[in-house]
Parts: sequence; C-alpha cells; structure tokens
Amino acid sequence: MDRTATDRFDTRRFEASRNRLASLAYRMLGTAADAEDVVQDAFLHWQGADRQRIEVPEAWLTKVVTNLCLDRLRSARARHERTAGAWMPEPLLDGDPMLGPADTFEQRESVSLAVLTLMERLSPPERAVYLLREAFSYSHAEIAEILGITESTSQQHLHRARRRITASRRRGGEVDPASARRIVEEFLAAASSGRTERLMTLLTDDATAVSDGAGLTAKLLRYDTPQGIAAIAQAGFRPTLAKRRLGGTPTVHFAPVNGSPALLFVLGDQVVGVVAFDIAGGKVATVHGIAARARLARITDAWLNEQDTTPIIQW
Repeated sequence: MDRTATDRFDTRRFEASRNRLASLAYRMLGTAADAEDVVQDAFLHWQGADRQRIEVPEAWLTKVVTNLCLDRLRSARARHERTAGAWMPEPLLDGDPMLGPADTFEQRESVSLAVLTLMERLSPPERAVYLLREAFSYSHAEIAEILGITESTSQQHLHRARRRITASRRRGGEVDPASARRIVEEFLAAASSGRTERLMTLLTDDATAVSDGAGLTAKLLRYDTPQGIAAIAQAGFRPTLAKRRLGGTPTVHFAPVNGSPALLFVLGDQVVGVVAFDIAGGKVATVHGIAARARLARITDAWLNEQDTTPIIQW
C-alpha cells in the first residue's frame, strides 16, 4: 500500500472513532467547542505518530484525548473561569452524537447537566477516572495505563468521585418521558400564568436553580429556595408587552436536552434560551437556565434540522 493509500486508511480509522472521542472530550470539558478542538488536536497527534507501531488505535486515541482534556482542565484560564463561578456546561439536544453512549443509566446520567455540573467538584484525575469507568466501562488496569497511574490509585479516585457525586445527587430514579413532559408543561403553565401556589407544589423542598444570566453577569445566578425559584420563573416565563417589544416573540418548545426534559425558547432561526429540569420524586429538583449565545450555537444548529418543531406556547 502506497503512502497516500495508507494515509486515507488511517484517516478512516480515526474518523471511525471521532464520535466516541468527542463524547469523551465533551464529558470531560462540558462544552462542544472545546471537545471539537481536543478531537482535532488528537487528529494532529495521530497524523504525526508512527501509526504502524500503534497496536490498538482506539486505546491510543483515548489516551491522547483524555490527557489533552486534563491539560485543558489544569490550564490557568480553565481554573480561573471555573473557580470564579462563571462556568456552566453547554446543553446538547438529545440525539447529538457528542452525547455518546446511552445504553446504561450510568452513561445517561454522566452526560446530564446536573452531573456535568457536579463533576466540577472533582479533581481532573477523579473526573477522568469516573468518566472512563462509568461512561465508557474501562477497567482499572486500562485506566491506569491511560492516565499513567497505578490500579490502586485509579480505584481510589473512583471511590472519591462516586462519593462526592452521590452525596450531592438527588436520586429519584429515571422518569419516563411522558411524565417528565407533563411536569415541565405544568411548571411552564403555572409560571407563565402567575400561579405561585401551584408552582410551589411542583418544586421539591430543597429545589435549586442556576442561570448564566444570558452571559451578562460575571458570575452565575443561583437560587436555593423554592420561593426564589418560583419568583424568577414567573419573571422569566410570564409573557409581557415589554418583552415582545424588546426581543420579539419567541416560541417555546419541549425537547429533551442532555437526557433531561427541557424548554427551548426559539426566536426566528436562533435558540435564545434553554431551561432544563432535573426531576426527582415527580417534582422539579433542579433548574438550569442557559441563554448565553456562545453556549447555544451547537444546539441551534441541531434544532434547525429538527422535523417536528411544533411549539407548546407562543408569547
């Protein structure tokens, strides 16, 4: 096989792994743009490597991508953004290949906005071990080889990661899609009509909400009481003449995002806001509000390709 044919063959081998690598990078970093950059960097590493000496390309590429992600998580810029309280994961529409494997509950949970946010409490190595084990089913021996650590250290990282995430994660079990949609639509109806008492009954006693303030605030906006969440939900969801004059008339659509029920606010050909819900015990436990334009580019592109985009409400 000549050099050109070999390069084409090796490129096809890389492309066969691209979606899996992008899914790993997205889980590690929480944003699609960063994940795409890492995968492209990995491709450059692949092109520059002595590929004939790579016995298992999938394992080699996984190691490269994982370590590129760790480098980014340890960078001064990433540490500053995350410690400053301005970081939120980027929402992805269900069906996006970057969401990756979703065969098990652990795989689906690992890509939820709630768990991606909780993983910020983990050190970079803990995050890597947790994802490689829980989302991609690597053995501790394989993880040790990828990260250059011992199996015992890998086991310790996993134990600490599971403990920290479990301690903060609300365990209500998976909610069937029909029930999740009903709860979210009831929440929207109560908030948009100003029915505070009904809205409060749809929230757990320890419900929390976080918003990026449409990217206009230096830090995330957090609400830690049902009363505070009800107030901000009514202010945000209730249609007013001033809102129509200021930004036009968005349509509101129901769509699963990162495996969770969500509302998409669409203005023209642009998704201008996403509100995702974490359901526990038949009630809303966590709300993520995302409206910064930089976090909505990929979901906008995916939404434009959706076939059924019938709104549930139009302001």
